[in-house]
Amino acid sequence: MSKSETEKQGNDMAALKIEAGKTRLGWIGTGVMGSSMCGHLMSKGFSMTVYNRSKDKAQKLLDQGAKWADTPKGVAENSDVVFAIVGFPKDVREVFLGKDGALAGSKAGTVLVDMTTSEPSLAVEIAEAAKAKQVYAVDAPVSGGDIGAKEARLSIMIGGDKEVVDALQPCWEAMGKTIVHQGPAGAGQHTKMVNQILISTMMIGVCEALLYGYKAGLDLDTVLKSVSTGAAGSWSLSNLGPRMINNNFDPGFFVEHFIKDMGIALAESRKMGLSLPGLALGEQLYQSVKAKGWGRNGTHALLLALSEMSGLDWRNRK
Repeated sequence: MSKSETEKQGNDMAALKIEAGKTRLGWIGTGVMGSSMCGHLMSKGFSMTVYNRSKDKAQKLLDQGAKWADTPKGVAENSDVVFAIVGFPKDVREVFLGKDGALAGSKAGTVLVDMTTSEPSLAVEIAEAAKAKQVYAVDAPVSGGDIGAKEARLSIMIGGDKEVVDALQPCWEAMGKTIVHQGPAGAGQHTKMVNQILISTMMIGVCEALLYGYKAGLDLDTVLKSVSTGAAGSWSLSNLGPRMINNNFDPGFFVEHFIKDMGIALAESRKMGLSLPGLALGEQLYQSVKAKGWGRNGTHALLLALSEMSGLDWRNRK
């Protein structure tokens, strides 16, 4: 990019203002998380153009007034800011950098926001490709699961230029409660890897603790009243513990997506020369969950695999 182009982008950045009723938003990926997140933005008065591989999954948003585009490129052509939350890095690459991707449909000054948990290096690649077209790119993965998405209290971890991140504040506030700018492009994704490493071993502890409590003959709901508010308390225990007790393994976050995240974290750790045996164990245990056919269940389905190792049928326990 030439000096004049860089100066122009700086001036455009200073003028960037996000306002409901004026700024046109686009959304790519209307699954478990995306549908709720997009809905919150619409409820704040933002116009919305949406795309999803399966149009029926966007029908609720269309019924609420969103417009449909046939491609991510079409979303960008009709938007000033484009958000995406899809499944895997290959999907991120396709919806942003593909022939019919959002960048191909973006004009100078468009903002692209990837809220998928993806590869930090890909976030940097998207940011550099966007900058070459005088487009802004931000990586902003989230934590909080389907509950956090529905209740608009996600933790949003953001990488990108501070001026752009600040300008997007009305959008962040519509979707989340904890909004932190972590640094330049890729920093949001690296922070999400920290989050996923924490969860990977934490979930082992939650599941093993519930198995122990059950085998000891304790009433698990009563046990949670004691341990969830003490030093052992965690989001996973408080939010997923009751689901496990009630045999509700519906996905707030898919096992197969969590395996993807742990794979990214392991690859990044190898690049840094780190040994993370706890993360490696978690990844292997979740591979067993997927192998047993529970890849499309929530991450708390780990309990089903661990109970089988002890000869217990958790779903049909007495």
